[in-house]
Amino acid sequence: MDVDHPELDQRWNAAARSETEAERLDRNWSNLLQELRVTQTGVQLLTGLLLTLPFQQRFDSLSPALRDVYLATVVCSLLATVLLVAPVGIHRLLFRRHKLRPLVSSAHRFAFWGLLLLGAALAGVAVVVFGAVVGETVGVIAGVVAAVVMLVAWVAYPLWLRHLDS
Repeated sequence: MDVDHPELDQRWNAAARSETEAERLDRNWSNLLQELRVTQTGVQLLTGLLLTLPFQQRFDSLSPALRDVYLATVVCSLLATVLLVAPVGIHRLLFRRHKLRPLVSSAHRFAFWGLLLLGAALAGVAVVVFGAVVGETVGVIAGVVAAVVMLVAWVAYPLWLRHLDS
């Protein structure tokens, strides 16, 4: 669903796919669910793993800076988990209320911001792991590289593809 130009999206779908708006919303919801299934498992595993780290013996050896990065990473991971699971709760509350348009639209936004927070959490994990194993400078470099790769793969490249035929 093109949230920038919904009327163009609707006209294209009607012409190219012979879809009604309801069929398009059903397809978009189904696609979103598939994407969320992939990300939910990963973000939930990451969050669970992060929550166990303070109870490990070596955790006390982390520098105050790495502990701060760890805490920021946990916050990002928790928020990503909330945002990536939120469409399920929204669906439950809107079920059988004929509110598919706001459901798909809000789930799209939650998924996008959840992915960005997941990316921030993954970059934070790179900082903490490389910082603990090799040193804080290498940790920061690893985190920046991870963040750049994710921004390119998850944001810049799709935006470039989006505007190729525009």
